[in-house]
Amino acid sequence: MARLLPGTRALRTLEAAARHLNFTRAADELGLTPAAVSHQIKEIEDQLGLVLFTRTSRTIRLTEAGTVLFDAATDALDLLGRAVSRAQKTARGTALLKITLDAQFATKWLMRRVDDFRRQRPGIELRFDISYEVRDFDRDDVDIGIRFGTGKYPGLYADRLFENIITPVCSPALLRSGPPLKEPRDLFQHTLAHIVWSRQGVTWPNWRMWMAAAGIDDFDDSRTIVFGSSSDAVQAALDGNAVALADFAMVANDLSEGRLVRPFALGIKVAPEFAYFLVYPVASANDARIVAFKDWILNEVHKPQPDPTRRSWDEL
Repeated sequence: MARLLPGTRALRTLEAAARHLNFTRAADELGLTPAAVSHQIKEIEDQLGLVLFTRTSRTIRLTEAGTVLFDAATDALDLLGRAVSRAQKTARGTALLKITLDAQFATKWLMRRVDDFRRQRPGIELRFDISYEVRDFDRDDVDIGIRFGTGKYPGLYADRLFENIITPVCSPALLRSGPPLKEPRDLFQHTLAHIVWSRQGVTWPNWRMWMAAAGIDDFDDSRTIVFGSSSDAVQAALDGNAVALADFAMVANDLSEGRLVRPFALGIKVAPEFAYFLVYPVASANDARIVAFKDWILNEVHKPQPDPTRRSWDEL
């Protein structure tokens, strides 16, 4: 009977083809050609003596037998993936802590501070999974993560790190050489950059919202530059090409080291239900490595910082 069972590679092909009901999309996902996917499916059918898909000139559909095997393949691959993750974590021992986080948080906040953790806890080696994809702690080889969201993640503890406060920033060179910035309306003479982001009815602060908070209700946002990521908007400010709305926590070091300045100190808080959270499985809450990293990072985020929401037009 074991010789009749498809191998793992064949199961992955079957699962992808059945999920997409399209050999071309399955091929793109698996890094194969559509012909190779079709050939592998035919091999499985021949091996099992079953018809798994009905094919027409335009579509494919699962047969009843195909549906049974699709469900089983999905469960089997998921179970195997979780087992591999546990095996990887067991094999690398207890001295290594693997952290998943996005590139902006890594470069703008964590990497500037992580040497302090290494000095305090030399027995714990940190490795980083830099990705905007949300990892699955049961399936992926990671121990702890930093995510932006609501903090409501089943099976995970979530410790809130800090609020996201959005404030204008620009390069010192732009402030010196460009049109003067004495009051908020002076921003009309500059290129203004922000990002577009919304989730669950919450919109990330944009220039129209900031101007409204500054008491300006006739702002024309047709000349603003919209970026897909905060790091691109901040880079435009660093390059002297724009005044950008940026997350204060993510640019605090650029501000303190003089690469950026705040022409106005007014900041807008992102809706309180959204923030950066430190997340880790409930089952790992007493893991000494996770406890050490959690205690360290919570201490770091609670260190005193300048208040970016203070209203002041003549700070500089």
